[in-house]
Amino acid sequence: MFYGALVTFIPWPIPEPDLPASVNSVLAEAANAAVAAYRTARRMLIRPELSEEVAMGADGTPTMRVDSLVEDAIAESAQSNRVNLLSEEAGFIDNGSSTTLVIDPLDGSANAASGVPLSCFSGVLTRDSIAVEAMTVWLDTGRVWWAKVGQSTPYRTTGRTTLDGAAVSLLRPKRNNGEAWQRVAARAGRLRILGTTCLETALVAEGSVDAFADPGSDTLRIVDLAAALVLVPAAGGAVIDAHGRPLDFDPDLTRRWSGIAAATSALADQLAEAVLG
Repeated sequence: MFYGALVTFIPWPIPEPDLPASVNSVLAEAANAAVAAYRTARRMLIRPELSEEVAMGADGTPTMRVDSLVEDAIAESAQSNRVNLLSEEAGFIDNGSSTTLVIDPLDGSANAASGVPLSCFSGVLTRDSIAVEAMTVWLDTGRVWWAKVGQSTPYRTTGRTTLDGAAVSLLRPKRNNGEAWQRVAARAGRLRILGTTCLETALVAEGSVDAFADPGSDTLRIVDLAAALVLVPAAGGAVIDAHGRPLDFDPDLTRRWSGIAAATSALADQLAEAVLG
């Protein structure tokens, strides 16, 4: 009995994030709050407690306890900095500012609650609904991807233009997109399903994979794609919706997209064509 309870804790330490010196303080404090809350949750709670559904999020999906703990810490940070917050669990919190912090507080919640080391904090600063700065933090490693609109970035995509033989990360297949999923999979040279969109799109930006896609299931919210909309174009890539719908920072979290992040616009368009059949 004691042994069974013991092994449900997640023992690996959570490192401090390697934040760039020039990152905006609002974004930095939000990231540090997320990391600290996640570290505490992992230390104090066992797996069933981390994954317990405690509420229904503003996006219409269940909120795990670990999501709630991390988001609450970020919300306190946003309030202390007097900026608005748009988050998948709490929705839009108006703190009377022209600046809004758009976050996915814990992308890859199921991974995080299970001890699979693939989860992220992801945040974007917007001013009057225009993105100005983005950052994604890989929580289990401390790795950080950061970009500011209008400034150069060290990240570069692979530059790949063709889907055939490409390394592609995909959302898992769902009931409404099996044929589209198979069309993309049949042409790709290598597939990965990591369960964390924010990490997967960051890997597109740095050139570790050629593309990421939701092949037509309309699963992704703006908080899933927000950082990619800054990071990937800054690195030479493109972010689109497979159905051609505009991606904007609408606080309505019931809206969904089939987002594609790719090394080039040509590859993004080929992925969209494959999804649509």
